[in-house]
Amino acid sequence: MSWWEIVSIVLAALIGMEFFAWYAHKYIMHGWGWEWHRDHHEPHDNTLEKNDLFAVVFGTINAAMYIYGALYSDALWWFALGITLYGLIYTLVHDGLVHQRYFRWVPKKGYAKRLVQAHKLHHATIGKKGGVSFGFVFARDPVRLKAELKEQRKAGIAKVREADLS
Repeated sequence: MSWWEIVSIVLAALIGMEFFAWYAHKYIMHGWGWEWHRDHHEPHDNTLEKNDLFAVVFGTINAAMYIYGALYSDALWWFALGITLYGLIYTLVHDGLVHQRYFRWVPKKGYAKRLVQAHKLHHATIGKKGGVSFGFVFARDPVRLKAELKEQRKAGIAKVREADLS
């Protein structure tokens, strides 16, 4: 494979993972996988969450892609690398920056602040219904997200913590 093909495949996987993550978060984690994801939305003192089992499942699938790719398909191997890079970005942004599992830093401005605000608004709902900002890396404007949450609450779609909309 040419370097151009490799870079294209890795970037396609990396970008595509944000769309997959949005879909999986909205329809799996806040759907039939809620029992694993619930503790991520509730206060606790545990180092690990049931929600971390999603990383184990997705990591196992990614490992299988590496193995199959090494045996049969260079493209699949490079696609798996793009997924791994997304996983690294995800763990640094979501677990590290937003939930501060690895380090303590609260951004005061810029895109990092927007990411934190968008994800905090995702956690503003109580329960699995409704919500905003299901992606992890592309964060929409927090002002618009707050307006969407207010509309969801008004329509009875979501139960929203009052303090998070002020």
